[in-house]
Amino acid sequence: MKHFPINRIWPLLKKQVKSLQVPWLEDMASTARDPFKILISCILSLRTQDRTTGLASERLFKLASTPEGMSGLSPRQIEKAIYPVGFYRVKARTIRTLSREIFLRYNSRVPDEIEELLTLKGVGRKTANLVVTLGYDKPGICVDTHVHRTSNRWGLVRTKTPYETECALRDILPQKYWKEINGLLVAFGQGICKPLSPLCSTCTLNRYCPKIGVTRHR
Repeated sequence: MKHFPINRIWPLLKKQVKSLQVPWLEDMASTARDPFKILISCILSLRTQDRTTGLASERLFKLASTPEGMSGLSPRQIEKAIYPVGFYRVKARTIRTLSREIFLRYNSRVPDEIEELLTLKGVGRKTANLVVTLGYDKPGICVDTHVHRTSNRWGLVRTKTPYETECALRDILPQKYWKEINGLLVAFGQGICKPLSPLCSTCTLNRYCPKIGVTRHR
């Protein structure tokens, strides 16, 4: 991190992201900070495009928007509402089981601690961090493929997995950046810092970026 001026590039990153498409979940959370809806939408979003996730979430929440209500739906009702998200049958069962557990075990209040969230079936670190940051406005670092890739290209970390990246960033990244990093780098990674042949010529961070691991760019 000492070789990459995070304080200097952060405002440039935020300015560039304004011209890019913000992740649907971030946009949804900005208008309604509902931990349960964020949790369910996170599950729907796995292996699914943003637009499909958004439409599926809207259909599902019209049927039920609380753990108690969701646990009362049949798997078939949930499947029908969320189709065509990826693995919709598996996700329907997960959503119903998860909703029932939150209703019975936590009196319908979604846990606000990462380690507690991880005890719930179907909840991984990415989802847990998003619930904590977007649902409760608490510190957390959600690392998906875009955050993992970009952090390594910048030289902030030298890691092989998203989990290693999360642990490394927690050690070196000032906490004031934690809650924003996922939303910014997802938009940035999808629009500019692409997996193959990133658009370095249009990137406002180009002069600061060491482009570690980049063999071809535009």
